[in-house]
Amino acid sequence: MIFNKQDLIDFEKEVITEWEKGETYGPIHLSGGNEDQLINIFKNIKKNDWIFSTHRSHYHALLKSKDKKWLMKEIIVKSNSSHINSKKYKIFTSAIVGGNIPIALGVALAMKRKKKKNHVWCFVGDMASKMGGFHEAVTYALGQDLPITFIIENNRLGCETPTTNVWNKKGNIVYAQYIQGHMHNIGNHTEIINYRYERKYPHVGTGKWLKFKKKFKSTGGYDAFK
Repeated sequence: MIFNKQDLIDFEKEVITEWEKGETYGPIHLSGGNEDQLINIFKNIKKNDWIFSTHRSHYHALLKSKDKKWLMKEIIVKSNSSHINSKKYKIFTSAIVGGNIPIALGVALAMKRKKKKNHVWCFVGDMASKMGGFHEAVTYALGQDLPITFIIENNRLGCETPTTNVWNKKGNIVYAQYIQGHMHNIGNHTEIINYRYERKYPHVGTGKWLKFKKKFKSTGGYDAFK
C-alpha cells in the first residue's frame, strides 16, 4: 500500500480522535508538516532496511510498516507513541534524545561486516543533531563508509525552545557549513539529508488537557523484540 500526503494527515487526525477519548495512559507526539519530505525519502527505503527514529515517529512507522491497524494499537492501546518498535517491520525508536544514534550506527557496522545489502536510516531532530554523539557517529560512519543515511528533521525547535536561542545565530551558521561540508564529502554508502519543515502540532499532546481513564501499565518498547 502506498500512502499519500492526505493519508498521513488523516491518520494523525484519527490518532487525535482516539487519544482524546482518554482511553489510554500515555502522551503522544504527533507528526505533521513534513508529509511531502518523508514521502519522498521513503521512496528510497526498502522493505529490509532498518529505520531508527525519535519520539515523533508516527509517519516514519506508517510509511515503513504500511500497517495502520498495528500502528494505531501501538499508539493508543499500548501507549507506545514515544517508542514504537517492531522487529517485523524493522523499526526502532527511542524517546531519549539521541538515543537511537549509536544503535543505528552499530547496526550499520554489523551490516557491513556481514556484507548485507540492507541500509540503515537514522532520523534525528535539529537539536539532537548538534549533540556530540551525532557528530561522533557521522565521523565514524564516514570513515568506515557504513551503509547509513542520517536524516536531520529541522523544525528549528528543541521541545518548545528555538534552536537559535540555544546556539545563537553564529553557531548555527558554522553548523550549517559543517553539515554542507559533510554532504559534499560523503562516502559510497554514508549520507546526510537535512530538510526543513514547520511543525504542525505542539511538542507533546494535542493542545487539549486530558485525564487518562486507564492506570499506567508499562509495556516497554523492548517487548516488541521478544
